[in-house]
Amino acid sequence: QLVESGGGLVQPGGSLRLSCLVSGSTLDYYAIGWFRQAPEKEDARDREGLACITTRDGVPDIADSVKGRFTISRDNAKNTVYLQMNSLKPEDTATYYCAALSGSSALALFCATGWNANYWGQGAQVTVSS
Repeated sequence: QLVESGGGLVQPGGSLRLSCLVSGSTLDYYAIGWFRQAPEKEDARDREGLACITTRDGVPDIADSVKGRFTISRDNAKNTVYLQMNSLKPEDTATYYCAALSGSSALALFCATGWNANYWGQGAQVTVSS
């Protein structure tokens, strides 16, 4: 349903753009979000919400922890949601996931934690290292 791409190895200070391709249509879902799971976190419930966006209106919500460095956007014609990551730091190293929320309820919970996500992608590794 959701396929992430664009991960890889980047030097500190560098940039990456992750893509989340949605099978079907992004408009099948109310919102798409980006999350990450640090290497030391084994529980999926410890995933950190980074950014989410409503698919129809394109209203973004960026977590304070990455605000000013990460942005989220969507291209409904391409059924893709992007996470642009700038000024990357070693502590940004993690597996990055996109997830989809089908309904409009509990959007804030979804954006912060992903606990009520309906679908998850398989994840993309991002390593920030010199």
